[in-house]
Amino acid sequence: MPVLRWIRRNLIVIAGLLTLAYMILPNIVVMVFSFNKPNGRFNYAWQRFSLDAWKDPCGVADMCGSLSLSLQIAFWATLGATVLGTAVAFALVRYRFRARGAISSLIFLPMAMPEVVMAASLLTLFLNMGAQLGFWTVLIAHIMFCLSFVVTAVKARVMSMDPRLEEAARDLYAGPVQTFVRVTLPIAAPGIAAGALLAFALSFDDFIITNFNAGSTVTFPMFVWGSAQRGTPVQINVIGTAMFIIAVTMVLVGQFIASRRKSNART
Repeated sequence: MPVLRWIRRNLIVIAGLLTLAYMILPNIVVMVFSFNKPNGRFNYAWQRFSLDAWKDPCGVADMCGSLSLSLQIAFWATLGATVLGTAVAFALVRYRFRARGAISSLIFLPMAMPEVVMAASLLTLFLNMGAQLGFWTVLIAHIMFCLSFVVTAVKARVMSMDPRLEEAARDLYAGPVQTFVRVTLPIAAPGIAAGALLAFALSFDDFIITNFNAGSTVTFPMFVWGSAQRGTPVQINVIGTAMFIIAVTMVLVGQFIASRRKSNART
């Protein structure tokens, strides 16, 4: 039958679209319920359309404060993990030293280890050091957690780099710093950017490691979890929708810039 032949011919595309729809469906639900006007404390059933939450996204006490704190932690954790992770990735790829293989294997431990194990281990470390739980312990924990993901992303990019390009720059009398800034860094930039974006998303979204090491500090995921016990403000859906739109916009802009560069390179 023509229909069955068409399905077999486009089976991979159909499966991909269904998977994408399955992944986006929760975001669509969050977006729809950001315009809801619930009768009670819980925003789980549709009542009537309203723009009240969008007009006053900070109408819930302490919500925007926790959001600002999460953004600050995510920013500094991304910066620290990106700088350290990029240096580690270059060291593992470009240099030969003792225990290089063991270190390369240990990098993957935080990615394979359950978060609750790492969270409890970090809490034990901070308590034994006498550190006061709060902003700084959360920041250190997030940097350690995100470091492996940055190293993996940057390492894959550095391994695919053609060393002849750097050799050509040195043949043209470029110094080490100039070669790194003009040749090495631009080539490695996509991997560094991917690692940084992944680190930011992981840090902002993390709950388990943060909950163990936060003390009295309340980040946005912790605020959402606490609110779910008492009621779910519509403003939470507003913040989630805004972040989803921002993320999709960044991806589309990145794809547009990449396509423009490819078209310019061809011409």
